[in-house]
Amino acid sequence: MALLQFKRKDSAAPTVSPEVEAFLKDYSIEVMPRTAEKVEDFRALLPEGTRVYIAHIDGTPIDDMVATAARLARDGFNIMPHFPARIIRDGAMLTDWIARYQGEAGVEQALLLAGGVAEPQGAFHCSMQLLETGLLDKAGFKRLHVAGHPEGNRDIDPDGSDRAVMEALRWKQAFSERTDAEMAIATQFAFEAKPIIAWADRMKDEGITLPIHIGVAGPAKLQTLIKFAIACGVGPSLKVLQRRAMDVTKLVLPYEPTDVVRELALHKAANPDFNIEAVHFFPLGGIKTNAQWAIDNGGTSAVPASA
Repeated sequence: MALLQFKRKDSAAPTVSPEVEAFLKDYSIEVMPRTAEKVEDFRALLPEGTRVYIAHIDGTPIDDMVATAARLARDGFNIMPHFPARIIRDGAMLTDWIARYQGEAGVEQALLLAGGVAEPQGAFHCSMQLLETGLLDKAGFKRLHVAGHPEGNRDIDPDGSDRAVMEALRWKQAFSERTDAEMAIATQFAFEAKPIIAWADRMKDEGITLPIHIGVAGPAKLQTLIKFAIACGVGPSLKVLQRRAMDVTKLVLPYEPTDVVRELALHKAANPDFNIEAVHFFPLGGIKTNAQWAIDNGGTSAVPASA
């Protein structure tokens, strides 16, 4: 198989904003085993070393998760599987997952989250309990990410406040200060930059200094995006999509995250100490479509080397 190299798009490509290009550096992307199966060669889509989160949806066999992680690791990617607390029955299951990910895919990092099921299937109901086991630390995991919610989360705070969410983030901040794990907050996606900026600034004001990897929904059909946004509990910024849906001239056009990314990138350029350090893509319209959007906006393209 031909080796791969990376190059910019040709001179005919649209002008790339240097601020957006810098903001997209080291972006990450999320896949699921069933979507990964549809991709023939990830190396033709993503820069080598890209951090790829593997989402663990309830009902997905751990065999499929580990096989996907091993495949992506062999291809030179930086693998971060989800560890959803509510579908992990006990410490023995957590130990088994850790051993398999490490033994078969060399995994040294994880995204810890409660998970998308209402009732815990065993001993754990939140990511803090996974951290408290000490099992990830004992196994030598070097990087641990936790979930963030710029627009709150009604599963955690049914009253619409963010009291419990903030309490959990303060606990995770304290955990990061007493351990040597590299930690960051990976967030749910939202569609407006100004509320994201306000939330990120508030984190700093609250003493939460964990770097933020901001969730961004990749290009997708508007109807698809609205469906996922509602299912994922996206808050007030959903109105951006709803307004677009009311415009007949835009209804049939796919959504692209150009505006929100540009505004965040310009803010980051003007405020270098802004605590959002990376973009994390949810490729709701497909991995290939998302990867191409990143390339078109300053990302790097993987192409076969000439023979």
